[in-house]
Amino acid sequence: MARRVTAVAILLGGAVALSGCVSVNAPDKPIVIELNINIKQEVIYRLAADAANTIEDNPDVF
Repeated sequence: MARRVTAVAILLGGAVALSGCVSVNAPDKPIVIELNINIKQEVIYRLAADAANTIEDNPDVF
């Protein structure tokens, strides 16, 4: 019985000690996520590769 009382006292003491350690507060300002994605570079690269293939396939047109 004494072990149970000791175990409960330790658990309650630990819970009381840890209750002030964790604090969750909402930020004052909204969270801003900036995503700068450069899609233009990939599209130009693909167009350049397609144009090079077209020129190689049809040299008399150019």
